[in-house]
Amino acid sequence: MLALTELTFDNRFVRELPGDGSGDNTPRQVYGACYSYVTPKITTSAQLLSSSPEVAELIGLDPAAASGETFTRVFSGNQLLSGMQSYAMCYGGHQFGNWAGQLGDGRAINLGEVAHKAQHWTLQLKGSGPTPYSRHADGLAVLRSSVREYLCSEAMHHLGVPTTRALSLSLTGDQVLRDMFYDGHPEYEPGAVVCRVARSFVRFGSFEIFASRGEHELLKQLADFTLKADFPELLAGRESSPEVYVEWFAEVAARTARTIAHWMRVGFVHGVMNTDNLSIIGDTIDYGPYGWLEGYDPEWTPNTTDAQHKRYGYGAQPNIGLWNLVRLANAIYPLVGEAKPLEEALKVYGETFAQCRAADMAAKLGFAAYKNSDGELIESLLELLTQTETDMTIFFRQLAQVDISLQADQLSEAEQLAPLMAAYYQAPSHKVITATCEWLSAYRKRSQQSLQDSGESNADRQRRMNAVNPKYVLRNYLSQQVTERVEQGELGAVDELLEVLRHPYDEQPEFERFAQKRPEWARAKPGCSTLSCSS
Repeated sequence: MLALTELTFDNRFVRELPGDGSGDNTPRQVYGACYSYVTPKITTSAQLLSSSPEVAELIGLDPAAASGETFTRVFSGNQLLSGMQSYAMCYGGHQFGNWAGQLGDGRAINLGEVAHKAQHWTLQLKGSGPTPYSRHADGLAVLRSSVREYLCSEAMHHLGVPTTRALSLSLTGDQVLRDMFYDGHPEYEPGAVVCRVARSFVRFGSFEIFASRGEHELLKQLADFTLKADFPELLAGRESSPEVYVEWFAEVAARTARTIAHWMRVGFVHGVMNTDNLSIIGDTIDYGPYGWLEGYDPEWTPNTTDAQHKRYGYGAQPNIGLWNLVRLANAIYPLVGEAKPLEEALKVYGETFAQCRAADMAAKLGFAAYKNSDGELIESLLELLTQTETDMTIFFRQLAQVDISLQADQLSEAEQLAPLMAAYYQAPSHKVITATCEWLSAYRKRSQQSLQDSGESNADRQRRMNAVNPKYVLRNYLSQQVTERVEQGELGAVDELLEVLRHPYDEQPEFERFAQKRPEWARAKPGCSTLSCSS
């Protein structure tokens, strides 16, 4: 473990790819470049709110060094360490199904790449000032969105979901003007900066921008760099070629499928699955108007911008992943020259997602293995959950407490439903109660069969279920409460919730209050139900 000034920077992205060295930081179209050199904005009075010791260790930094004046200055954008080279990346994207042209890092500034244990980690400040890609925005971020990004990055990691990480969260001491719901009522909010950490911040849209402009040589340079940096196993001594690009695309498709399957497993809704928000290495990236399913509703989206069309609703995410991959295939087509190989590679996505989804659902229900006959049982349950407002997280967690050794005729309906009642937002109707009891009867039989086939015990079944069905997730109202507590001077509120989220599958009886379903007061409160992209 190293001191802050001992970190080794190996800035491959800016060293090996062409950049815009004009120094012009005004919003504009940037051509012929993968990035632009920029400098973070100096803040009024930076204050460190939280840092993650696990992420510090990830980049080789002594966790004890993840605090103090120098650390705070560096990771709030007020100082660059020796070896750092700050820049913003150029990319485009499809937003809500429409080509948006150049987008880029409008409020994210990369500090450089730390090399540690044969791995490169890019450090990126979010909310640290304008770049050539800021368009009409100020490049800054507010506390509420920064708290959400910081906590969610770490929460997703501990849930077992591929994700970018977060090293630190700092207040800037500046006030930032934001119109939270784009309704003509802007207000000043506390400014903040998150330091995000990732193996790569390259997105689908990074390739789309160069394809759209006919900058095919630059497209090839970026693809070859990405292969060498993040997919070296696909080269294995070979030079890049159309065949290699197709293999690479298939691997991207598989990684994307696995990540979205994880989202579905834990009830996560990204909220803004534009092609500029999908990572080329398959990590979850860009935590904006996300949310966790509370009342189970496949159409639910946390994004107010998407409220009418629900393009990015929970149940739509697998299909949107496929749609985005088609856009990526179109972008790299000039490198392959044929559509058929890319179409064949794209099939990997559906196959991988189906396999992951089946295995995940079997595990969520406590079965030792998935059987084709389980499909009907699973689909009938998911349909049943839509019949009354049912908290997805609590329902699956509590399902492990159902006594599968008893037959339905040995229990009253009330006794059968007792373990699950905490998941309902209102008392279920008689029709729902009857249907649930019928489903539970079929579930008991299948669970007993699974234990007989595997030779396992009911305790094994419960452990399996509790290992994939989290008790603690980052509900929107919890993030909002933390933000409000920090604004009132409770600076330790972030670390308190972060500690809970580090152990999402454990019982943690002292933190039971963080496992409750959304309170009624939070149903329509701003920041607690749906959110906008404003941050």
